[in-house]
Amino acid sequence: MADFELSTLPDGERVISEHLDRVRSIAIGFWIGTGSRDEDNARAGICHFLEHMLFKGTRSYSAQDIAEIFDGIGGELNAVTTREYTVLYARIMDEHLDTALDVMTDMIYAPVLDDLDAEREVVLEEIAMVDDTPQDLVHDLIGEAVFGAHPLGRPVIGRAEVISSVSRRTLQTFHRSRYVAPRIVVGAAGNIDHEGLSERCASLAVKKAAAGRQPRPRRRLSSPPRAGVRFQEKETEQYHVCIGAPGLAQDDDRRFAASILDGILGGSASSRLFQEIREKRGLAYSVYTFTSLYAETGEVGVYVGTREENLEECLAIIAREIEDIAGGGIGPAELARAKDNLKGRIMLSMESTSNRASRLGKSEITDTEILSLDELVERITAVEADGVASLAERLLAVDRRSVAGIGASAAHFRRAIERINPALADGMGAA
Repeated sequence: MADFELSTLPDGERVISEHLDRVRSIAIGFWIGTGSRDEDNARAGICHFLEHMLFKGTRSYSAQDIAEIFDGIGGELNAVTTREYTVLYARIMDEHLDTALDVMTDMIYAPVLDDLDAEREVVLEEIAMVDDTPQDLVHDLIGEAVFGAHPLGRPVIGRAEVISSVSRRTLQTFHRSRYVAPRIVVGAAGNIDHEGLSERCASLAVKKAAAGRQPRPRRRLSSPPRAGVRFQEKETEQYHVCIGAPGLAQDDDRRFAASILDGILGGSASSRLFQEIREKRGLAYSVYTFTSLYAETGEVGVYVGTREENLEECLAIIAREIEDIAGGGIGPAELARAKDNLKGRIMLSMESTSNRASRLGKSEITDTEILSLDELVERITAVEADGVASLAERLLAVDRRSVAGIGASAAHFRRAIERINPALADGMGAA
């Protein structure tokens, strides 16, 4: 039995919610079906910039009004841009739902998009901060290495040259075509009545702009490009390195095996890479795996930050552990621990109204199934060691591994990545 309710309003906006007993709070968000992958090169970063501008005032509320209203009700208000969607979200006491919904609807549908220059400087500072933070910047580089010229490979935050010149008219045009009711999902969880929420959202239709021109279809990735390498020479104490490859689509049934693979390889304190690289040898402070799921593909990878003298050993350990898992080296206790860890994290996350609302909104905007907790546990329990091994063999095969790095010497980086993907090392040597 579904633990949520879903309605489609006359204007096409969808409302999805889950009622939770014994809480006084409500988590609510507006999910917009547009992200950085929907931009062209000339507008790289416009989604993220527009997200910032939502807070700068609307037809009914100034930027200061928005801040004072949410402070006055003890609420939390924030937003985030991803590659496939944008979300404006809040957490409030149940008695303040009408106030929050009124303000948030205005922010989504009626931003004035004035005073661009002040917020432009804020975004440019954010971009500069990433450029000065190599452990963050290297993730942008691995995206480029894995996906090449496809929009999935561009940084979500955008590029300084675009943000420096984007005009109010460009933002308005983008907003009119993307922030339209049929592309928006309102998701909520907590002490909330679904019918009442739907009626309230419908009553706010007067705030919603008429649908603008339809945007171009999303550019899908027909087939992943060849593995690539990116390196930025920078005087740093550490080398920051990511190894990445195309992953699974968000509706791929093997995503549960991928989560187990992530947990075994580097996604927890008992994972192989954390234990072998940090705990046993002290070669790095930070080492972990990461996984992203998109509409038709995904990304899997490993990050490590380490000193120059430890880099080759760290990458050799990473390669060795990947090969051992792919070769069937997963033991029963290791598999059971990874499953229990994943189940536990899911169960704990579901005690948060924000996580529950996010699960609903994200699933609906990306058109993926919403599984009950019992179904999730069943899918995780069904994962077998052979399935994890075959997935590691396929996703993390040597010729699929892209590499990105930031450090003091390209020559040293090239020598270190020979164990990861010799073809990329050879290509750097010939360059």
